[in-house]
Amino acid sequence: MATIASDIEVLARVGRALADPIRARLLLALRDSPAHPADLAEAMGISRSRLSNHLACLRGCGLVVAVPVGRRTRYELADARLGRAIDELRAAVIALRQDTGCPDAAEKGCC
Repeated sequence: MATIASDIEVLARVGRALADPIRARLLLALRDSPAHPADLAEAMGISRSRLSNHLACLRGCGLVVAVPVGRRTRYELADARLGRAIDELRAAVIALRQDTGCPDAAEKGCC
């Protein structure tokens, strides 16, 4: 019988994924459309090995999936709802006061 992750575990997993700017960029790119790693690496200006590490993290978090397409692999969001959730989260954060920041950001890596 499969266990269901708690709400806290799920939010922590998404938080870890979004905490890295490259992974956040990958999620935004894949929100727009599925893509092959070579194309993502070129568009982001990073090496394929670095990109591969970030995609592995996102796969491990359950946020993206690898889809075999012939001899290549295409990446896409694991669920279309994730793309909508990213849009909603961005809209909610943008709606907050722009001049408010995390007071402990420099010390704790927050915000």
